[in-house]
Amino acid sequence: MGVIALGYLGIRSDKMDDWHAFASGLLAMQAVDATRSHATFRMDDQRQRLFVVNEPGPVIAAMGWEVEEKGDLDRFASRLETAGIVVRRGARALADQRFVEDLITFADPDGNQVELFFNPMRASEPFVPGRPISGFRTGPLGMGHAVLHAERIDALLPFYRDLLDFHISDYGLTPYPLYFFHVNGRHHSLAMVGSGQTGFHHFMVEFNNLDDVGQGYDIAGLQEGRLAYTLGRHTNDYMTSFYANSPSGFFVENGWGGRVIDPATWEPHETVAGPSFWGHERLYLPEEPRARLRNMRLAAAARGLRAPEVVDCPWLYGQLVG
Repeated sequence: MGVIALGYLGIRSDKMDDWHAFASGLLAMQAVDATRSHATFRMDDQRQRLFVVNEPGPVIAAMGWEVEEKGDLDRFASRLETAGIVVRRGARALADQRFVEDLITFADPDGNQVELFFNPMRASEPFVPGRPISGFRTGPLGMGHAVLHAERIDALLPFYRDLLDFHISDYGLTPYPLYFFHVNGRHHSLAMVGSGQTGFHHFMVEFNNLDDVGQGYDIAGLQEGRLAYTLGRHTNDYMTSFYANSPSGFFVENGWGGRVIDPATWEPHETVAGPSFWGHERLYLPEEPRARLRNMRLAAAARGLRAPEVVDCPWLYGQLVG
């Protein structure tokens, strides 16, 4: 019982054409519906993974979290209301817009719109990516992950951990507080950065093939100002990725090879090695903070830190045993 996956994300923006080109081009999502005021995108057989609406309000229109059982909606609603959180049952019209059977809505302590939903609708037509890729790593792991700026991380942390039962994977306290949470085997489906701001820091989509990421990296490099972080590899979830500047100013991580954990045995811990083994040069930052993060990577390399080796090459294995 409980929250089992990040199901969908919603964004408010008046740059509808830019988002259509970005999501279906660089991110390779399938554009399903596109008007001047609303656009939806697929990543797999789920009817909707990303939507963009042209309306006033905060950039985050919704974070949709799937629950395992329909009764979880009532259970969470009762717990949230006891804690003083205003909870609304989603009207039938809203459930239809989100392509789900049922949902509840509420705001977290930073004002981000959260939706818990049950039973997402599946598409009857095969997924057709916006550019040639091998698909996305979704399924039980969900859409990917979302990382929030936290204005009040001391309030945001217990909200997701204690009220919504998200589980801490790991955390870092320097150079700023950073917490990662899992709700399934994906190392993290949610994270928060104590930046004193609000909204998305980034969201991540994970490709099935490293070449899909590399080809996207080439595409992003040809677009003026699109690259935000160079290609690199993270220390905690082992994701190889680059970050792109979205049309709305936050980042989107394009990743491959993320870590899958066993939630039943995982122990939360503090990380001190810094965010990346190598790469991920923050092109948007001034030199001083860029250098600080770069020095953390160089120190990790000097200590010989790296992800565990994984031998998983069916082609090579076939050649060796054939």
